[in-house]
Amino acid sequence: MAERRKIGFGTILMVILAVCVVAYVVSTMRTAGDIPYSELRQYFLEEKVQEFSISDTRITAKLKGGSTVTSDLYDFDLFYQDLNDLVQKQYDSGIITAYNYHADHSTNWLQLLLPYVLAFLGFILLMNLMNRMAGGGAGAQDKLSRFGEAKVSTPGEKKVTFQDVAGADEEKEELREIVEFLREPQKYLDLGAHIPKGVLLVGPPGTGKTLLAKAVAGEAGVQFLSISGSDFVEMYVGVGASRVRDLFQQAKKSAPAIIFIDEIDAVGRQRGSGLGGGHDEREQTLNQLLVEMDGFGSNEGVVVLAATNRVDILDPALLRPGRFDRQVYVGLPDIKGREEILQVHAKNKPLAEDVDLRQIARGTAGFTGADLENLLNEAALLAGRRSESFITMKDLQESIIKVIAGPEKHSRVIPEKERRLTAYHEAGHAVVMHALPDLDPVHQITIVPRGEAGGMTIYLPDEDRSYLSRSYMLDRIAGLLGGRAAEQLVLGDISTGASNDISRATQLARKMVGTYGMSEQLGNVAFDAGHDEVFIGKSMAQTRPYSEKTAAEMDGEIRRIMDDAYARCTAILEQYRPQLVEVAEYLLANETMTAEEFEKVFRTE
Repeated sequence: MAERRKIGFGTILMVILAVCVVAYVVSTMRTAGDIPYSELRQYFLEEKVQEFSISDTRITAKLKGGSTVTSDLYDFDLFYQDLNDLVQKQYDSGIITAYNYHADHSTNWLQLLLPYVLAFLGFILLMNLMNRMAGGGAGAQDKLSRFGEAKVSTPGEKKVTFQDVAGADEEKEELREIVEFLREPQKYLDLGAHIPKGVLLVGPPGTGKTLLAKAVAGEAGVQFLSISGSDFVEMYVGVGASRVRDLFQQAKKSAPAIIFIDEIDAVGRQRGSGLGGGHDEREQTLNQLLVEMDGFGSNEGVVVLAATNRVDILDPALLRPGRFDRQVYVGLPDIKGREEILQVHAKNKPLAEDVDLRQIARGTAGFTGADLENLLNEAALLAGRRSESFITMKDLQESIIKVIAGPEKHSRVIPEKERRLTAYHEAGHAVVMHALPDLDPVHQITIVPRGEAGGMTIYLPDEDRSYLSRSYMLDRIAGLLGGRAAEQLVLGDISTGASNDISRATQLARKMVGTYGMSEQLGNVAFDAGHDEVFIGKSMAQTRPYSEKTAAEMDGEIRRIMDDAYARCTAILEQYRPQLVEVAEYLLANETMTAEEFEKVFRTE
């Protein structure tokens, strides 16, 4: 109702302002053709006026030539004192045949005050608009703090259940206890048990954390109140804390209920982190959330689910028992989970007989659930562009590459010299990766630009890896340097095309030395060289936990790893130089080389 009153007042104010503007414009247009009073007075003195009439302060005079003139009088009394005797004399002599004075000779106050009225109404309208943009003061604080910002599930809304969530069997089993408690709380209360007040879903983006939270509410059949962490923080101090209170009050009224806070790191970030003071709106909101979850009041029947992919920046008080008692890690799906996710998203899509979802799952290691959904959607779009009735295996294979690297850019004009350099660069990657047994097999080689890359060597793993061995990481560095080594070996020159490869290889070597303790010289010590500090204030205040001498030794060890890998690349490419040339020439002729065609080169050696 308050919103309706505000809208009605603003509308009425705008209508009044519009009417006044129109009246003022009409008044201005009406006087636009008037003559000055001095010219009108001259007509009277020259006896050219035949008849005239005065209405308020406006005089209309008909001249002897038949024309009519008008003029505005500042005051009728001044006109009367100035020309009345002359008018009477000319009327008696027959020069003026008729004249008429209006009964009301008062000043036209409306016309005089109208500009001031317009200015006043315009000022009120401007203040009203500024008030709306800023949120409306205290009234807006009440509106912003109301729970209406959260999305509440309705009885007729389609429910998400655990059947709609694939590739997360352990996570669903962990959350099933929450579902049972919300369904039959008395069974647990009789045993003296209490359900965790909060469950934090942690994992990379796109792994299905929000979907899992909705499935818990759908399985339990309780009300689902969802809100984003960023919705708590407003420009008004205290609004976020008030909104937290309203959120929990609404949940208590409809208990049992689930509160879901997406991206909780937006409001739950560590207090006192970074530069500046800590008394800000975000920290007040976090304090209120901590109190609501485990303060003096009770929240029986209310379970808080939250999702984040940055658990490392959350405040420790938020993660202690009594608040978020449990952390459920929702990681990347394995090959079995990826196949189940593909089956879920392929239900409403017509697949051709040659489609093997298990093979697609095998070649999409590292894909999240969102990536797999996008993959099937891209395949459907590709089949639609080709006017196909079914999604084929070829469409899916092409969509995998598109999701990984982006669309091809066939229209880009590339000089022949650059094409040759790109061909040998990508051939160098492929040959080195084929020669190193720990690396994943080559899936496709192309010199067609995709995104910012001029070419690409795509490899797809045969199996999922939980850990990376030292030998694999050394081979991975060598594989990244294979393109630069091929340029130097065959063309006798190097280019900027290897900049990204060198950057990734150096970063991997730095983590091996400083984080994973894989250096023989420095031993099993972690120097936190690969740690990414998210708070600039902390990183500026902290010093490195190692000496300058150790830093120099780390730099030397990183350089040694890179140099050894480059030497291995050069030796491999010299050994397989005929195959390197054959692959590069094939790419120059056909632009793209499949895994079968690549393997055929080595079978004929």
